[in-house]
Amino acid sequence: MRRILLLGLLFSILASITPLQGQLVQHHLRNPSFEGEPADATTPVGWIVSTPGTTPDILPGFWGVYQEANDGDTYIGLITRPDGSWEAIAQRLPVPLTVGDCYRFTIDLAHSRTYSGYNGVLKLRVYGGRHREDRSYLLYESPSIDHLHWETYPVDFRPDRSFQYLILEAFYSEEPFSFSGNILLDNLSALFPCPRA
Repeated sequence: MRRILLLGLLFSILASITPLQGQLVQHHLRNPSFEGEPADATTPVGWIVSTPGTTPDILPGFWGVYQEANDGDTYIGLITRPDGSWEAIAQRLPVPLTVGDCYRFTIDLAHSRTYSGYNGVLKLRVYGGRHREDRSYLLYESPSIDHLHWETYPVDFRPDRSFQYLILEAFYSEEPFSFSGNILLDNLSALFPCPRA
């Protein structure tokens, strides 16, 4: 009987530790709602430019985009251009994600029809990388985001290698990969363990 009680206590302790490990990563994302002073060509605090020579915008209030944020006061706008270039931002995670574990986060996405001519429909690509420009591990690609209202998209992934950077990239929804487009991002949740089936 004593062994059964000890085993039960041990399983209770392990069950309570596992969610805490998942929560450890949750609390390390900085500025997940892209808050900042609205400005063009500006990266929100906590994020870094991932594509050299091109910078996102903190919205609303610039380039003809006045849609309200879905969370907080501001959000980020990423664009693509006719020359084949696109914008991306990254954040370094202080703790690498565990290989083989399933993670989930959610992000709110929308599109603007009035982004100063950058009005084509785009997708969001999410990468895990070893540095801020590393695109070797594609975690997620959204459908084409053509809706003007905010919608929440869940992103599940199970890394098969260790990485420390999370990269969010605007990408063309169709060929040719050379047109002006935009995608709006807000309310990135914490990373947390995938719900059990």
